[in-house]
Amino acid sequence: MTLITYCYSCNSDYSVGKKKGYFHIEFPEKKYQLFDRPGYPYSFEYPVYANITKDSTFFDDKAGDWWININFPQFNGRIYVSYKTIGPKNNFDSLIQDGYKLAYKQHVEMATGIRDSLMKTPNGVEGIYFSLGGNTATANQFFLTDSTKHFLRGALYFNASPNADSLGIVNDFLKEDLKHLINTLQWK
Repeated sequence: MTLITYCYSCNSDYSVGKKKGYFHIEFPEKKYQLFDRPGYPYSFEYPVYANITKDSTFFDDKAGDWWININFPQFNGRIYVSYKTIGPKNNFDSLIQDGYKLAYKQHVEMATGIRDSLMKTPNGVEGIYFSLGGNTATANQFFLTDSTKHFLRGALYFNASPNADSLGIVNDFLKEDLKHLINTLQWK
């Protein structure tokens, strides 16, 4: 009987359960367009597969006039861009501290690592880029400044539960767009 079972099992089909995976994502071709709206103190290039809307969040200061969202409908993601003029009301040191606090304080418990990198663009804009590892609400943040008048901050978020594994490939794709935005930013 054992021999029959053995012979039968050699000729039978069996299946092994498939590993769980993630959906295949079709990424668009990288192409950029200029954001240069009248009245805004900055300009930059952003992807043609994104759209820009004015941030409708209300704040006590006038800085909200130049706050925008760069929306990626295909990926259910958004870069929140905030801008403040450096001056008596918005002290340079306080803005820098706030940039670090927003990257570290709100994400340090979930992050497996936070790396900050100094940047200087071809246009002479300087700043810090934050890469956050793990299941954080945002894996990519930055701030840019000329240290005398302009301070711009950006953070990429997805309208999804944080999952570094499933969002990783999209984060990597959009990180290139963030870096393009940063490298093409100009102050007016």
